[in-house]
Amino acid sequence: MNSSTTILDRIVATKREEVARARAAVPEAQLRERLAAAPPVRGFLAALARPGPIHLIAEVKKASPSKGVIRADFDPVAVARTYQEHGAACLSVLTDEQYFQGSLDDLRRIRAAVDLPVLRKDFVIDPYQVVEARCAGADAVLLIAECLAGDALGSLHDAIVALGMTPLVELYEPENLPRVLGIGARLIGINNRNLHTFHVDLDHTLRLRREIPADRVVVGESGIRTRDDALRLQQAGVHAMLVGESLMASPDIGAAVDQLLGTKP
Repeated sequence: MNSSTTILDRIVATKREEVARARAAVPEAQLRERLAAAPPVRGFLAALARPGPIHLIAEVKKASPSKGVIRADFDPVAVARTYQEHGAACLSVLTDEQYFQGSLDDLRRIRAAVDLPVLRKDFVIDPYQVVEARCAGADAVLLIAECLAGDALGSLHDAIVALGMTPLVELYEPENLPRVLGIGARLIGINNRNLHTFHVDLDHTLRLRREIPADRVVVGESGIRTRDDALRLQQAGVHAMLVGESLMASPDIGAAVDQLLGTKP
């Protein structure tokens, strides 16, 4: 890799290799045969579109490239149950192994243990990963506009919808917004973290929110830590927030969720 290669470039290159290995081990036609045994899809978009205060997509996340291990005593099912008990609307589960120390098995186990809709959070670049997600019980799949050039964003969006799941289509660069709107995305995530530099700016969601039609459901992502952050997003018309790092790093995850949602003093 040359010196101009970003973290995102390295992750996507790794992901291409992972998908090739997975497809060689289990061809897509064989994987699709497992779809009939997948649990029924839960309504991820519906859970976030409900009226009321800003909703929480709580993330199960052991590590990240920028922070390393966030929570050493990592029990994904226990974390997911805590999130559910304290009022999360949906869950996000990191399934990337090399950079985030997650797995599809984490998603399977969590989906069996809780009643909330679950998002596969990964760097999805191939339809094979969409089928993997549904077989594991995912109700939604993340797509990152910055990772998907040309028609790939739209075709993967449609592949997710075809399996009954919700695409959460995320962008950072404002110039990607017309592409995201153009494919008909109903659930749009605005990442406050520049995926090339990993710099975080909460105002990024507030600025871009004004450019998104009122009939889309908007999620603020990254850098959301306090009740004040949540209220700023809510007042700007943001429907949901995806929060992982600040919750996972807290000594008491349940209390951290309560504080973020303002459910207890």
